Amino acid sequence: MIGIIGAMEEEVLKLKKMMKVDRIEKKANMEFYKGILLDKDVVVVRSGIGKVNAAICTQILIDDFNVDIVINTGVAGRVNEKLNPGDVVISKDLVQHDVDGTCIDYKPGQIPRMDDYIFKADEKLISLAFEATKDIEHFNVHIGRIATGDQVIADSKKLIWLKETFDALAVEMEGAAIAHASYINNIPFVVIRSISDFADENHVADYEKYINIAIENSISILTNMLKKL
Repeated sequence: MIGIIGAMEEEVLKLKKMMKVDRIEKKANMEFYKGILLDKDVVVVRSGIGKVNAAICTQILIDDFNVDIVINTGVAGRVNEKLNPGDVVISKDLVQHDVDGTCIDYKPGQIPRMDDYIFKADEKLISLAFEATKDIEHFNVHIGRIATGDQVIADSKKLIWLKETFDALAVEMEGAAIAHASYINNIPFVVIRSISDFADENHVADYEKYINIAIENSISILTNMLKKL
């Protein structure tokens, strides 16, 4: 069973339309669409924006639907300037950039009293996602770190900090929470995010311009990936 999470409805709407839905279950103000997508057993769900929503959603997928893997699809802001709108980042690992215990001698992003705070995606799923991009030519694909926080980033100075502190390629608001919940439950996961904006002072204009392209690119990889699973 494959759990597929998108934070926003537009990130999963196409998947819902493609799948043969067996049933829809509602829990925690979320609708879990269970059925068949490209001959695979899946549960597709909109988690809502932010880390708490994403973590709750992931735990429900694990507890109530017994998913074997979790895939997060969606959009993200660019941190590394080598990325362009529409380019895709496949998570090597993820970190929560808004966790700050530095005043008590923890590293930026490190959750106090938790040794592992950089959550590594499953290597097989990373390889599978990358393999799924090989027949798609209209965007570039990168494997690297994604930073997550409960903040909409629209600040050039913050981008410099994210790059220098975490060596992140992209920034968003759910991925590391999904990774954290998957990690503590020993469930393999991967995050696939397409760049929708530059996460700087022009965030709103860029986001509105590129979001549909970014969503389409992340979904195209996900669907190719499902065919290969």
